[in-house]
Amino acid sequence: MTDHVDQVLAQWAAQRPDLDVSPMAVIGRLKQLTARVEAELKRTFALHGLDTPSFDVLATLRRNGPERPLTPAELMRSMMVTSGAVTQRLDRLQERGLIRRTPSPTDGRVVLVALTEAGLALVDETLPDHLATEQRLLAPLAAADREQLATLLRTLLEGLD
Repeated sequence: MTDHVDQVLAQWAAQRPDLDVSPMAVIGRLKQLTARVEAELKRTFALHGLDTPSFDVLATLRRNGPERPLTPAELMRSMMVTSGAVTQRLDRLQERGLIRRTPSPTDGRVVLVALTEAGLALVDETLPDHLATEQRLLAPLAAADREQLATLLRTLLEGLD
């Protein structure tokens, strides 16, 4: 069975047989996969009135536990985004009543971000659907293949750092 990437590789092989175009097999499919995954996740989050960045904030706060609010800097590092992006996300979530910001009891210059009850309920409602979407997207792979792919992707990412 061939796909679009195979066709592209064959075209390049015919036009530029002097070049090794094999990296395109991986990168091209990763790009296609990323677009499909992002579209599916976006659709899932929209069913709950969320977008991907908002879910990222809520999920980050949730997985750290309700007893451990985070600073905007900790959120920024955890989500790998800029401080401006975090501020915008927090503003939108606070307007919706999903998070609250409070001054740190130990350092008045620091703000702590925590889920409200509504935010906790929303992320807990959304997470099972999110995981079901991811399960559906990975369904063509056996469990051992998923594990191997996860290991290979980790190795690739570590090699790029």
